Amino acid sequence: MECREAVVSYLSWGLVVGGGAYLLRQMQNCAEYGRYAPMQAHCCPARLGWFLQEVPALFVPLLLLLLPAETGSGTGRRLLVGTFMLHYFHRSIIYAFLTRGRPIPLIIIVSAVIFCSINGFLQGHFLLHCARFEDTWLTRARLTAGVLVFALGMIVNIHSDYILRGLRKPGEVVYRVPHGGMFEFVSGANFFGEIVEWCGYAVAVWSLPAFAFAFFTICSIGPRACMHHRDYQQRFKDYPRSRKAIIPFIL
Repeated sequence: MECREAVVSYLSWGLVVGGGAYLLRQMQNCAEYGRYAPMQAHCCPARLGWFLQEVPALFVPLLLLLLPAETGSGTGRRLLVGTFMLHYFHRSIIYAFLTRGRPIPLIIIVSAVIFCSINGFLQGHFLLHCARFEDTWLTRARLTAGVLVFALGMIVNIHSDYILRGLRKPGEVVYRVPHGGMFEFVSGANFFGEIVEWCGYAVAVWSLPAFAFAFFTICSIGPRACMHHRDYQQRFKDYPRSRKAIIPFIL
């Protein structure tokens, strides 16, 4: 497939602008799912909802991967596409099967399907058909550092989800104070882990599409972590005062 440089540029800047707009919106009203979902919303069961909304970001790059690529190092392309797909394999298959979250509003699922489809195409198409890597690229410190940061963020994200699942029995919708892991430092430990993941990915790829996605992630779930932090403080009078919302010791 031929590289569509104009499409990549437009979609990347669209993520940047969309992320900024989403940040401004969430500073006033948090996205309406989970604990913030309106009572009258039409919803889908949590497990099915998570699968449907996340799986396009797994399947779209996979389909692109099956097409012949004409530029760049095959090893580099597949390594970074695999890194991207690894997150969404966990999110759409493993996490979706294990989650005990609330039902998800249909409008959120539709929005997420659109976003994951577009972003899956953007990241996959850029890496497989546009990116050009030198022969020595795989030995560079930036790649190693980025992949290690991504792996660290994914570990934090998965461990934080495990802690949150342990707070509820099947069928429960109650909220309890999480303890352990990064929750000792921030209220949004799962969000912190995901932000670290995509920042590491952006460093490893070192491209506009990757940085645009990392920026959008920060804008979309960073404010949600702050809202969770305030919600915990309001629900629990003995909530740990030393915890921050999303950045340990700072914010």
